[in-house]
Amino acid sequence: MTKWEQVQHKIVTQEEGNAIISSWKDDEKKVVFTNGCFDILHRGHVTYLGKAANLGSYLVVGVNSDESVKRQNKSPERPINDENSRALVIASLEFVDLVVIFENDTPLDLIKLLKPSILVKGADYDSEEKEEGSKKYIVGSKEVKSDGGEVQTIELEEGFSTTKIVENLKK
Repeated sequence: MTKWEQVQHKIVTQEEGNAIISSWKDDEKKVVFTNGCFDILHRGHVTYLGKAANLGSYLVVGVNSDESVKRQNKSPERPINDENSRALVIASLEFVDLVVIFENDTPLDLIKLLKPSILVKGADYDSEEKEEGSKKYIVGSKEVKSDGGEVQTIELEEGFSTTKIVENLKK
């Protein structure tokens, strides 16, 4: 398989992801899961994903579908890049093992299906927050913990965001 084909094979359906992750867990490997829009990939994303990958054996990234991004009220122009393009860019990172596009507003159903060993979000979230309506609540944290998994946060690299990039382009 060529390197290009390897990248393309990292993008899987939810069902395919579940089967692959089950086999990894059978080998007692730690599966790390995180998610996001990743509209315009930047240094902050790469640093965050690299640190997430270091927490386990495999890194699985959930990418919001186009419709999911639109429902999050980021901006009428978002996403800038379509879901397949965003998934491909994330899959091209060497330390990302699988990419799964999800349609829902949150990754909760995907997290319930995949049952990661470690759920990761940026430090703008709080791994101890228990109130589900709170902006700091990590969706899926209760489910991951009840399955014996961990929930961790990673410091974000300041000054890097897709929103800031878009604002600078408009100037």
